[in-house]
Amino acid sequence: MSAKLFSVNTVAFKCLKTLQDCSTRGFSIGAASLGSVNLKGRSCLTLKDFSSDEIKRLLWVSGDLKHRIKHEKQYLPLLQGKSIAMIFEKRSTRTRMSTEIGFALLGGHPCFLTSQDIHLGVNESGTDTARVLSGLCDIVLARVYSHSTLEELDKEASIPIINGLSELYHPIQILADFLTLQEHYGSLSGLTVSWIGDGNNVLHSFMMTAAKLGVHLKIATPKGYEPERSVIQEAQRLSKEHGTQLVLTSDPMEAAHGSNVLVTDTWVSMGQEEEKKKRLKDFKGYQITMQTGSVAKPDWTFLHCLPRKMEEVDDEVFYSSRSLVFSEAENRKWTIMGLMVSLLTDYTPQIPMQKF
Repeated sequence: MSAKLFSVNTVAFKCLKTLQDCSTRGFSIGAASLGSVNLKGRSCLTLKDFSSDEIKRLLWVSGDLKHRIKHEKQYLPLLQGKSIAMIFEKRSTRTRMSTEIGFALLGGHPCFLTSQDIHLGVNESGTDTARVLSGLCDIVLARVYSHSTLEELDKEASIPIINGLSELYHPIQILADFLTLQEHYGSLSGLTVSWIGDGNNVLHSFMMTAAKLGVHLKIATPKGYEPERSVIQEAQRLSKEHGTQLVLTSDPMEAAHGSNVLVTDTWVSMGQEEEKKKRLKDFKGYQITMQTGSVAKPDWTFLHCLPRKMEEVDDEVFYSSRSLVFSEAENRKWTIMGLMVSLLTDYTPQIPMQKF
């Protein structure tokens, strides 16, 4: 990493030394104070519903918890006496581990429920499930096939609902991605992120978030695999509002040109196995290699939400010093912890967050 690049934790440590001169309540980004942002009681189905300052607040809390718990070895039982229901219609490594371990680390009790453990949408309606869980736990994280399932749960529940993944959005992944980039580059504003791959749920969440953080977004998808039209329209509106660039193309090298960050994801998601042969053919030329990075900026890095397959990115990039994928995977824990703490408590970070 360049000497000019520094992590949010390094900045946080320096600020701790002069904490008497840094007011966490008064710390502001632009004209708005992040200290005044309160997300307690909210749900998180999509970052489309969150403002620029609210997303920055979530990253601030996440970075603060990571610094205090991981680096200062503090015990913070912020969720002691609370419980979370974790509904998983789809299997998972990072989402399950980060949520279950993170909630327990904060003193709470996680309860993992698969489709074999719960009657959701089969023997019991979503309405009834939401009302039952509202009386049994404090928050629900649901990883589901249909986004409408989340919307029904949120409509009927009296507790916060978190989207652990749906076919439309994957907000908790994007929080981890941006915390990772914040740590690596020291600032998000002005970065260019290039997505090279499928127009899927992870991309949709990037599109609902990037402009709000001052990040330019370039997207390359094969013809027929573009993002949802309604998501494109909203992303265009956000880009115009926040003064960032949004580029859509079918040429991976065009998207990579001048970029700080190259991102891809699986080309064959769960439930698309029958389409694998066709998809691999349609995505020919989309594998990220050092040749792709040759047209990016000298400091370019690589992200992938995992699990990864060779056709998406080769080993030379994936295991290189440019790859941030394992820090990105770890940050799934810190950002889901930051999100759960923000939705369930009035917690105020103890260290000031640097400017984006």
